[in-house]
Amino acid sequence: MGCQSLPLVVIAMNRNRLLIIFVIVFVDMLGFSLILPLLPYYASTFGANNFTIGVLVALYAAAQLIAAPILGRLSDRFGRRPILLISILGTFLGFLILGLARTLWMLFASRILDGITGGNITVAQAYISDVSDEKNRAKSFGLIGAAFGLGFIIGPAVGGVLSAGGHYALPALIAASLAFINLILVTTWLPESLTDIRRAEIARHPRAPITLAVMFQALSKPRVGPLLQTRFFFGLAFAMFQTIFSQYAKSLGLSVQSTGFILTYVGLISVFVQGFAIGKLTQRFRETRLIFAAAGLMALGFTGWALTSSVPPLLIVLTVIGLSGGVLNTVLSSSLSKSVYPEEIGGTLGLSTSIESLTRVIAPTLGGYLLGQLGRWAPGVVSAVLMVWVFYYTWRRLVQCPDPPLPVRTAEAYVPEKTE
Repeated sequence: MGCQSLPLVVIAMNRNRLLIIFVIVFVDMLGFSLILPLLPYYASTFGANNFTIGVLVALYAAAQLIAAPILGRLSDRFGRRPILLISILGTFLGFLILGLARTLWMLFASRILDGITGGNITVAQAYISDVSDEKNRAKSFGLIGAAFGLGFIIGPAVGGVLSAGGHYALPALIAASLAFINLILVTTWLPESLTDIRRAEIARHPRAPITLAVMFQALSKPRVGPLLQTRFFFGLAFAMFQTIFSQYAKSLGLSVQSTGFILTYVGLISVFVQGFAIGKLTQRFRETRLIFAAAGLMALGFTGWALTSSVPPLLIVLTVIGLSGGVLNTVLSSSLSKSVYPEEIGGTLGLSTSIESLTRVIAPTLGGYLLGQLGRWAPGVVSAVLMVWVFYYTWRRLVQCPDPPLPVRTAEAYVPEKTE
């Protein structure tokens, strides 16, 4: 009976860990989204112009682009928990500096610090890959997506209320408090996910150095390369939609409140997909098929976005975009974690986060140019073209001619060293 009950105990422990990770990601995203919409207004109080504000926003993504794979790799070596603590500590200090800022350079310092240590999501994904089997991993990753979406739904609205009357520092201080709560949660409740046996297994296998050349080489590796390339083009199209949608909505004559409600609607769809539907989808369909189908669905959604000029059809289009985006975000991360050996999971997910950060550096400039110079149809058309390419590419590389599965490694059994 004891042997039979052991798996149930393990399942219960893993569920508790997943719940803690869900809360950590939710609180982290809530803090992040509290200040994100207000940052341009806050910076303008220190005399920042539009270009300076653009650099301020892009610097966070640029810092994360460099740091995320390093933090992921460090979590492979030293464990998820200590790197998660360092990452959350950096977020706390970044928000604290932001809330106490008296000069523009303090705003820049806060965003760079938060970007450099902003590996929370990457390490949380690596943690989930440690405590989830391959069958349930996509469902577990969906919980992170749901926490991410919920935080992003609630944060901007709460930040707007807190900053009423120009009190832009208050949301930043509240965000710092939320990060401090996360520190307590990880310190008190979250155990390390890498066992001694897993650490020994990881230590036996050499890791490639973290260099720009190695990162580019990853784009051509079997199994991993196609998924990372899909992440880049999908991320660029989706980031363009996210970063310029408010400007697009303004061109339709929508108010700030109406735009907020529409984005909340998209967020709710994404939360539903990632928190509930993804588990049933991955039980019924192969992940590569889901990526392929979601890419085609998103291409149709962006085409509709380009052609839409009123709210009712826009809501239909956004339903399609929200559904397909939720599937792609979750399944790509799950598939990446299954495409590498254990000692490479953190670094690979960090590289995926870096690629996503790169798209958020490119997308605002590209989307703003297209919208301003060509018209509100242009970002939708370019995003649709990108997704048509992803649709074709995933059919050719993931469905029709997939790379061979990850070879089973026949390493020597781990034998602990004897002590006197």
